[in-house]
Order: sequence, then C-alpha cells, then structure tokens
Amino acid sequence: MDGYLGSYATLGVLLVVAGAFFVVAYTANRLLRTNAPSAAKSTSYECGLDPAEGSDWAQAQIRYYVYAFLYALFAVESVFLFPWAVVFDGLGMVSVAEMGVFVAVLALGLLYAWRKGVLTWT
Repeated sequence: MDGYLGSYATLGVLLVVAGAFFVVAYTANRLLRTNAPSAAKSTSYECGLDPAEGSDWAQAQIRYYVYAFLYALFAVESVFLFPWAVVFDGLGMVSVAEMGVFVAVLALGLLYAWRKGVLTWT
C-alpha cells in the first residue's frame, strides 16, 4: 500500500497482529498451566526464611536509601562527562571551565555528604 493512508494501514495490521498474539499467548498460558493452590503457596516468602509471627511492621534503615540515592545521583551526573570527553578536542577553554565548575559542584555535594556523616557506616 502506497500513499498517506498506506502507512497507517500497515500500522493497523501490525497492531491487530500484536493484539492477536497477546490474546493467543495469554489464552495458551491459562490452558496449559498447572493449578494446585495450597495454604503453603499463599504464605509470604522472604529470603528462604519462614514468615515470623507477630507484627508486619519492620524498621528499615534510612542509610540504605541514602546510599542508593547518592549512587544514582553520581551515576547519572557522571553520564554527562562522557559526551563531553568525546568531543573534548573541539571545545575551547570556556567548556573546560564549565566542566570544572560541574565537577566542583559534584565534589562539593560529596564533601557535604561526607561531612554530615552520611557516608559513615555504623
């Protein structure tokens, strides 16, 4: 099919085929799966340990989240260094100064976290 509407027809056929594949796959899954519910399968399972009786509340340490946040922050920010390093030869001294400011802000953030004691593991 050529023309303006031809590409939409191709897209429509592709969407119908994808939807049919989805329906066939899930129907086959429903028909071929085993179904043997039991009380043991309905219990919660965590790290190979049986669930403990009592309250479901547990205290989580905030430091795990802080480490994860700092890692994500510095990993994402370091991604900006790679394109700059690839085209470094074509850039002038202004770009070098801007990247120096960028790295200095990152270093200040890391220094701040270190001085606040966030990075000390107790």
